Formats: sequence, structure tokens, C-alpha cells
Amino acid sequence: MFQLLYTKRAIKDIQRLNTDAKQRLKISLEKYRENPLFYAKKLVNSELGNYRFRMGDYRVIFDIEDEQLIILRIGHRKEIYRSV
Repeated sequence: MFQLLYTKRAIKDIQRLNTDAKQRLKISLEKYRENPLFYAKKLVNSELGNYRFRMGDYRVIFDIEDEQLIILRIGHRKEIYRSV
């Protein structure tokens, strides 16, 4: 099982989410941390991160180092890729 680490930017992104989205995020990340590459898609442009999870209309951008899942950004699918 991977350990979850959050960047400062990811924490700010989470704080901006509504309560329902925060609950779904918590449930999803607990499921994904067991085998993250099974649920993840590799990003073509790695400026933002290397992988992403889909969570409804939201995307979770992350990297993997050793046994750590580093959450980089979380945002709506319309806006998350524009922030590069």
C-alpha cells in the first residue's frame, strides 16, 4: 500500500472543493492507494505531473516515488490542464 503525500498546492486545491467532492476524493484515494497504476493514466505532457486519476469531473494529478503517492494537484477537468 502506498503512502499518500500532499503538496502545499494540492492542500489548497482540496480546501477549495465542496464537501461532497472532498468525501468522494477521500474514498477514491483510499481505493487507489492499493494499486495506483491500475487506475491511473499516464499524462502525455509531464510538466504538471506524470499520472492522473479520474474522479467524476475532477482530476487528481500525481507522481510516484518508491512507495509514496505524491498528490500534486486536484481540480476540475476543464481547468486543471490550463494551469501549466
